[in-house]
Amino acid sequence: MPRRPPLVIGHRGAPGYRPEHSRSSYELAFAMGVDAVEPDVVATRDGVLVVRHENEISGTTDVAEHPEFADRRTTKRVDGVQLTGWFTEDFTWDELSTLRCRERLSALRPSSASFDGGQPILRLVDVLDLVRTASEEHGRVIGVVLEVKHATYFAGIGLDLAPLILRDLRANGWADGDLPLTIECFEAGILDVFRDSAVAATLIYLIEAVGRPADLVAALGKAAPTYAQEVSSAGLDALVGRVDGISVNKRMLLEGEGLVEAAHERGLRVFTWTCRPENAFLDRRFRLSGGKAAFGDYESEWAQIARTGVDGVFVDHPDLGVAFFR
Repeated sequence: MPRRPPLVIGHRGAPGYRPEHSRSSYELAFAMGVDAVEPDVVATRDGVLVVRHENEISGTTDVAEHPEFADRRTTKRVDGVQLTGWFTEDFTWDELSTLRCRERLSALRPSSASFDGGQPILRLVDVLDLVRTASEEHGRVIGVVLEVKHATYFAGIGLDLAPLILRDLRANGWADGDLPLTIECFEAGILDVFRDSAVAATLIYLIEAVGRPADLVAALGKAAPTYAQEVSSAGLDALVGRVDGISVNKRMLLEGEGLVEAAHERGLRVFTWTCRPENAFLDRRFRLSGGKAAFGDYESEWAQIARTGVDGVFVDHPDLGVAFFR
């Protein structure tokens, strides 16, 4: 049988061209032909789910320019990493709604940064509505790949993300499978909650190239398995029936062999992240002259990824991703 092209997933919309997770970023991704978009979900103090790459928002909003929030700047430890800045869980939704989006990688993507300050933060329900409307307007099915961020951390401060996500999915007609829904997380524990719920969703376990899952570290300490162990033969065996697939750092496909085949043999799908054309993000074999922001030989890197038979790719530039992988 001929190999199917991988799903092309707009990673936070189209952040190669617009500030990530902004309305214009998602709308551009729809127009460029993505199969799905990926919102990252974190929570506010009053339990509203907002779409941000991290709960620390100094790099993706203009919060630092709001003197009324100066006293909210603080230092926290999130999944073992100490961070200083402003955190969504210290704000109500009404407060966050006064902020505006900013380009996170302004030095690499100055064109995207030209849109700074023009768009408010979105809630999960806003993105769900945007995708449903876009599916109707563009005449094709567009899905959502919802990433749950820092599940164990949020549960530890009294903001359990699973019931909040289920609430929004059910209230907005996304629980019954009318449109494709995938839920992913770097912590498999919260995926168990969704598996046991009545929500129709594909469950994907996110896998880093290094480190250990935060939920297992919290439960087992230094005895927690590494991500590498989670995708060993025994690890993959244990995932069968628990999740529908894995989503791996692209390094694991570029530097190793056989992972996609091993997962497929067990009936598991494989996604990979993140396919970006700039030299700064390419494997050193595919970098060209012109500096970090210049496009390298991304097509050669992406071709190596495609040859693995991967089922889905996350892209920052949806037009390039659609043109190449389709």
